[in-house]
Amino acid sequence: MKAVQFTEYGGPEVLKVQEFDAPVPEAKQVVIQIEAIGVNYADTMRREGQYVVDTPLPFIPGAEVAGVVESTGSDVTRFSAGDRVVALVGEGGYAEKVTVDEAGLIPVPEGVDAVHAAAIPLQGLSAYHILKTMGRIAPGETVLVHAAAGGVGLFAVQMAKLMGAGKVIGTAGSEEKRELARSFGADVVIDYTKDGWAEEVKEAAGKGRVDLALEMAGGSIFHDTLRTLAPFGRLVIYGVASGEPAEFSPMSLMEKNKSVIGFFLPQIMRYPELLQKSLEEMLGWIQTGEIKLHIGGVYDLQEAPDVHRKLEGRETAGKLILTP
Repeated sequence: MKAVQFTEYGGPEVLKVQEFDAPVPEAKQVVIQIEAIGVNYADTMRREGQYVVDTPLPFIPGAEVAGVVESTGSDVTRFSAGDRVVALVGEGGYAEKVTVDEAGLIPVPEGVDAVHAAAIPLQGLSAYHILKTMGRIAPGETVLVHAAAGGVGLFAVQMAKLMGAGKVIGTAGSEEKRELARSFGADVVIDYTKDGWAEEVKEAAGKGRVDLALEMAGGSIFHDTLRTLAPFGRLVIYGVASGEPAEFSPMSLMEKNKSVIGFFLPQIMRYPELLQKSLEEMLGWIQTGEIKLHIGGVYDLQEAPDVHRKLEGRETAGKLILTP
């Protein structure tokens, strides 16, 4: 089978298509014939050796896959060849096939194709748990979503409303992206590339300012976002897209009882009951049409380097997908 691997850390050019032996399932595993692969900022961080956890070399990136069960191990009971599934994997997704433990498989709902299924797990579950589990969103609150036209952002804009937010403020760097975020339900969308964007956020939020902020850029964006928070406001960090980790004094949080909270989806995955409940609720919203999916582009697996360039260059909106 073919897979995209890197043997050294670096730019998109280190991603190379290689030939590998086809995987064979162990007793409780299945082999998925992959039809669609979700692309995420985490993949670019892995490639650069700057991810939250170590990335051993050589490495095949890719955490979201959707496809068809090709074969099963001797102890697999819930799935059989031909079943349509989606899964979160720790690595190995940029490939034609991958092995996954049976417990990590999720049936693909009727009416959802592989491309859209691959767009759901990582970014959808991240948005859900950033808002609800970590952010403790409450009815009527004002929510700020950075990169509101991105994969997590579009989920978060919609879910915040479904979870009772009174106002959702988004940020995006182009008018096209701002219009997309508005079309998905954002009440106000602000150009974060302009000086004074944080003041615009405060004005849009009103006297109480922002109750919950989703932040994944780092650097100056983090500090400006922190200043928009209301008393008892929460800022949830789920990435450092700028490559500039933010440094701050915890003492700065005390005056207004602010909170800065970290989020890392693999920790949620350690609690199956929490993961399953949230996934069922999210899939229900998708099936009823309460959550829309936006695919920003579908590319061949061999185009992975170009897709990484587009993602890091902020040239895209919505979810990016690779297909073997």
